[in-house]
Amino acid sequence: MSQHTIQPTAQPTVQRTVHMFVPDALADWEVGYATAQINTPGTESAKGRYRVKTVGSSRRPVTSMGGVTIVPDMTLAQLTPSDSAMLILPGGTSWDDGRNTDAVEKARAFLAADVPVAAICGATAGLARGGLLDDREHTSNAPEYLEATGYKGRARYRVAPAVTAGNLITASAMGALDFARHVLAKLELYPPAVLDAWYLLFKTGDPKHYAALVEAATIAA
Repeated sequence: MSQHTIQPTAQPTVQRTVHMFVPDALADWEVGYATAQINTPGTESAKGRYRVKTVGSSRRPVTSMGGVTIVPDMTLAQLTPSDSAMLILPGGTSWDDGRNTDAVEKARAFLAADVPVAAICGATAGLARGGLLDDREHTSNAPEYLEATGYKGRARYRVAPAVTAGNLITASAMGALDFARHVLAKLELYPPAVLDAWYLLFKTGDPKHYAALVEAATIAA
């Protein structure tokens, strides 16, 4: 009788989709760290786990603050929480004009379904205006920025670049890297050692963190 056992065939990874809302004049740089790592992760074990799709109020092309034209892959009306791993809401000037209420309502549906929502900069004002920050810990550009929306969540404001409270991630306009770290952690894209080394490399630029990243990524592969 053979002593060798037959190992079960590895099941292919089911790719999930992270959806990013793309309003007019969105702030490109605020989500770049996060979307790049989600779509093209730096370890073999993470490749193919997620893809990024853009979502618009319509299929009409929008232009970012950086002058980049984006044609949404789909509309908010077509998006359901059950088909998504996360909804990312970039900042931008349109939130301060009280627009994007359809995206706020979609975020409400995501949170009600226990699917993560990640909002940065102006998008936090949109969520505040919609009452979604009244009962959740959060952060933004400044307390006064959110108070201008008339929201009731001041007691839950935290002074930090980014905050995760359950399935809600919020971040300041100055916290793009921290925002990405929280997003990647929520998606469990990398083991903690890989994520820590990646974050510290970009935060400090110290080459020692590159070595740590390579070592941690090799172990995780």
